[in-house]
Amino acid sequence: MNATHTHSQIQPVIEIVERAKTSFREFLLSVTNTTGMSRRAYARYLSMQYHLTKDVQRHFFLAAAHSSLARRKPLRDFLYRFALEEEPHYLVAKDDLENLGETVLPCPLDVNLWQAFFLKQAAERPFVRLGATCVLENLGAGAGGTGRELLAQAPFLNKTNTRFVEIHFHEVLPHGAQIYDALNGVDLSPEEVAHAGYGARVGAVLYLRLASWVFDLDPLLNEFATEDPLS
Repeated sequence: MNATHTHSQIQPVIEIVERAKTSFREFLLSVTNTTGMSRRAYARYLSMQYHLTKDVQRHFFLAAAHSSLARRKPLRDFLYRFALEEEPHYLVAKDDLENLGETVLPCPLDVNLWQAFFLKQAAERPFVRLGATCVLENLGAGAGGTGRELLAQAPFLNKTNTRFVEIHFHEVLPHGAQIYDALNGVDLSPEEVAHAGYGARVGAVLYLRLASWVFDLDPLLNEFATEDPLS
């Protein structure tokens, strides 16, 4: 855990993020030691990320517009800049897919659930959405060597089709630390911290379920085709 955040006001959120990182690393290690990264799984990963990040700027613009941020200009400004940084990432995933020789697959069920749930939360309870952001922006960096080991097994990967995953290791753009700093830069009420913790828990559940979808490891989703053919 980053020592600079050990005693922060969002410590309950950070603890949830650390648990999610541990679960994600264990999941990736299990995949690395069994099936490895197949071409199909990588295409599913990029497709999932395409749908997850498409129009993501709307979430952060809505959160920034909430009246509770009216006198919290540093956080509002951060969300505006963050939205603009994140906005084109779905196109990076699409380019990686094309360079892999694949096309975008239909939207997974849990991405649809994510979008429906968190878009509403961003508008009405913005710190719920920001709690989920804490999870997403720290999982890539948290995967660390385990994630790179998994990718290293795949001979079909190269610099032309791994731009998205390289960005989201967050070694150049440390978005995980930035969202922590942005939240710690304003005074949060106990209710807002609780909202962020709730969002982090929901975000962790949905993203870890999506990881299972990527590798065809969810028996229910294998039994019932739930991808949206109209997405």
